[in-house]
Amino acid sequence: MGGWLRRWQAMALWRRVLVGLIAGIAFGLLAPSATAYTAFLGDLFVRLIRMLVVPIVFISIASGVTALADPRRLGAVGGRTVALFAFTTACAVMIGMAMGLLIEPGAGAAIGNGEAYQLGEPVPVYDQLMGIVPVNVVEALVSGDMLAIIFFSIAFGFATVLAGEEGRPVAVLLQSAARILFRLVALVMEFTPYGVFSLIAVAVAQNGVAVFANIGWLALCVVIGVIAQMALVHMPLLALVARRHMGRFYRAAVDALAVAFATASSAATLPVALRIAIDKMHIDRGVASTVLPIGASIGKDGTAMYVGLLSVFSLQALGVTPDLPMLGIVLLTGSLAAFGTAPIPSASLFMLAAVLASVGVSTAQTALVIGFVLPFDRLLDMTRTVASASANLTVTASVARWDRGGTPKTEEG
Repeated sequence: MGGWLRRWQAMALWRRVLVGLIAGIAFGLLAPSATAYTAFLGDLFVRLIRMLVVPIVFISIASGVTALADPRRLGAVGGRTVALFAFTTACAVMIGMAMGLLIEPGAGAAIGNGEAYQLGEPVPVYDQLMGIVPVNVVEALVSGDMLAIIFFSIAFGFATVLAGEEGRPVAVLLQSAARILFRLVALVMEFTPYGVFSLIAVAVAQNGVAVFANIGWLALCVVIGVIAQMALVHMPLLALVARRHMGRFYRAAVDALAVAFATASSAATLPVALRIAIDKMHIDRGVASTVLPIGASIGKDGTAMYVGLLSVFSLQALGVTPDLPMLGIVLLTGSLAAFGTAPIPSASLFMLAAVLASVGVSTAQTALVIGFVLPFDRLLDMTRTVASASANLTVTASVARWDRGGTPKTEEG
């Protein structure tokens, strides 16, 4: 027994996650009623991840800013990070829209059979932008307002750098806290295969494999869209900007992509991505600790692609033929909505109301679309989150090379 446990622990994390995934599918199909007894593993895993998210975002960004030391370097890193994420996000929305227009997954969809999901009023873009600056920092930390936390973390770290010698003790404290937090992350990650097993088993037990048959065309668009985003946007950035070897990069990134798929959460992937960027890709700790947490909040290529796709799907299902101005509005509002989407599963569905409202679709009609898609969204969300995880590591590698101005260190693999 001890020998089996040692071999299991010696396996790479992504292999153990894959075993948990396959076992969860089999368990959900063969004993669906029994998944209620293992659901606590998934709930516990999600709670552990969420426990880490706020401290990781605050401490890693603030410590990352102080690690950069030079305010001019910090400004360059931040500007390049936002610019690259804006580029990849806009490309993702266009790819999602293109998939919808080419394959037409929404044509003839019986959305009237879906149960309408009650939505609140869409948040105006102005309010979203103003909400980045927190009125009450403690309230932002307690409520998990990621954009507000990121703003305060950057400001706090930047002020620590500007304080010079007087700020050095705080900088050292933040660096020490970051190292402790990464150790805690490593402990929590050991629980990933069991959490994946439970989450997948419950999803399969509730929806069965018919999830792919019932909404197959939309699923096909999501898969093709993720592949297209990685092949047409991320890989050229890796080759031309980051100057990374494609095979070695994705072999190093496989754990992060596996966790992204399993948890359907950019926030949950952040701890693994940080470890991979620093330990396996040998990216500067200051750059990785600054760029990746920002990416967990605004680097939502998968969400952006899905919002573009689902907007076209919705218009098709409602019998509307989108014209060029309408598609332009969807592109603009979809990009902004993706930037403000919470890094949690299925959050993109609830940003759809803001996008569709901009082209005249009522909240009630949007609720019908969400009610139709929501039962199947978990597996679709898992797939598209892979694109977001790939984008975050791609942008981090690109910013790191720009910041260093030289050839990256040898990658593991």
